[in-house]
Amino acid sequence: MARWNTIARGTALAAVASLALAACASGGDDDPTDSTTTGDGGSTNTDALKIGSLLPLTGSLAFLGPPEVAGVELAAKEINDAGGIFGADVEIIHQDSSDTDNPQIASSSVSALIADEVAAIVGAASSSVSLNVVDDISNAGIVQISPANTSTALSGYSPFYFRTAPPDTVQGSALGNLIVEDGIEKLGILLFADDYATSLRDVVQGVVEESGGELTYGTSGDEFQTDASNFESIVQDVLATEPDGILVIAFDQTKNIIPALVGAGYPADQLYFTDGNTADYSGDFDAGVMTGAKGTIPGANPSDDFKTLLDDVNGGELDSYAYGAESYDATMLVALAALKGDGADGQTVRDNLAAVSGANGGTECTGWVACSELIMAGEDIIYQAVAGVGPFNADNDPESAYVGVYVFDDANVPQWTKAVFGEV
Repeated sequence: MARWNTIARGTALAAVASLALAACASGGDDDPTDSTTTGDGGSTNTDALKIGSLLPLTGSLAFLGPPEVAGVELAAKEINDAGGIFGADVEIIHQDSSDTDNPQIASSSVSALIADEVAAIVGAASSSVSLNVVDDISNAGIVQISPANTSTALSGYSPFYFRTAPPDTVQGSALGNLIVEDGIEKLGILLFADDYATSLRDVVQGVVEESGGELTYGTSGDEFQTDASNFESIVQDVLATEPDGILVIAFDQTKNIIPALVGAGYPADQLYFTDGNTADYSGDFDAGVMTGAKGTIPGANPSDDFKTLLDDVNGGELDSYAYGAESYDATMLVALAALKGDGADGQTVRDNLAAVSGANGGTECTGWVACSELIMAGEDIIYQAVAGVGPFNADNDPESAYVGVYVFDDANVPQWTKAVFGEV
């Protein structure tokens, strides 16, 4: 079950996102922290902390790569600007996850990161990619912490698997409730054959049917293959069921689906999208093609200050900020767990992740400097995530999270309108 509260932009949600930036502006000269010690009074660890990333640099989710990589880099920069950890800079090693159509890329990348002896891997973005590599990562004693996986199949999958994005039980409930609130009684779903898509479909379907609505298309067996490129016949199939609204759960395939839907005369303001395709289409379609369409993206809407910091480490303005905050949080949590356990290895990180997330209670803190000082003073902490997620639960999922609701403007760009808070 999920409990929901709607909040407006500029309230406590934005405050949490902006407060976490205070430490980013502090240089090492202003930090009284001795990063070679811990709350036990001294550190015997001399290893540098290595964190790998397994994020989409190529493939159908490549548009998510830049903000996610920037989030990882921003956290590392904040830590290193304050003196690092264990007397050395955090080392970041980036590798490509690509997508499920190119599984050999993620497999090769994971092998390289295991050989590099990283303590943790931030990624993958795709749930299906993670399901293909999670066993190899876990068996190597390395923590995997995804900033974007939402499939319910990954909840409690491994003691070494964590995520800073909520499972589909949260986004699916938010999306399903949004559709119901809009008065949609007959919903069609276009989705690909992917665990992320089917998991999300199942949750949305449950919400819609519980409210008295029906799913006209998109039940088991209606999925299209991930490498599909022609959607004319599929669009005609869903339109034949006369839905009041259509939800599209896909990645880059969406660029071919939208023209087929709109070209068939289906109104854009009756279209819904998810985190995999709520993106900037200003360069793909004529102005106004998507006006009024809605989508959801898990996570709080980052503050403008945080977005500026992501732009800075990216070397230019990002086209999307999706999962940038979650990637920052994942990297920060790994480093804080290593510090708390006084070890730069996967087992130490795994053993302390829940604690630094706030699962055991403690003092709230934001950013590296404030949180590391508390840890070295021997205190328990409750890390205040920029993405707004709560502490890890028994399944290593966030126990609570925000889901942003977006509406596409006349330029085909999704604009944040509100955030919905849910507890799993």
